Amino acid sequence: MQTTRGAVFACCLAGAWTALCLPAPAIAYLGGDADSVSTDRAALNGQLSTTSTPQYDQHDLTLPSGTVVHEYASRAGQIFAISWQGPQPPDLSQLLGSYLLRFTNAANTAQAQPGLQRQLNSVQPDFVVQSTAHLRSFRGKAFLPGLVPEGVSVERLP
Repeated sequence: MQTTRGAVFACCLAGAWTALCLPAPAIAYLGGDADSVSTDRAALNGQLSTTSTPQYDQHDLTLPSGTVVHEYASRAGQIFAISWQGPQPPDLSQLLGSYLLRFTNAANTAQAQPGLQRQLNSVQPDFVVQSTAHLRSFRGKAFLPGLVPEGVSVERLP
């Protein structure tokens, strides 16, 4: 039995070491690299279209559920904002990356409201998230104020 435990431990340790040594796949999460939007498309199984403006590129992902995700990439190549709307929420762990925990903490501390509609409005100096949820209607926006290109109004982004 001891040999089996030792082998299992060695196998787990080798797997963990391999995972640490291999490069992580690029993900176009909030604050991440815009060149990897196609990774989100594949992970979310969405249809991708892109629109360019002088200040940013808007990458639109239409998911099989009918939900539409917008990822906004600055000319510097970083995702400065994301938004979503549709009958189901998208995989926010895919889209928020390292900001998921902050989103979850904000959602957990938000005051519960009576009724079927839920709202979250968390404004921090370096991370803003706003979302509403109602029966089969999810809408939200998250952005990093420090990465928003000059002259872009986040309030006007869909």
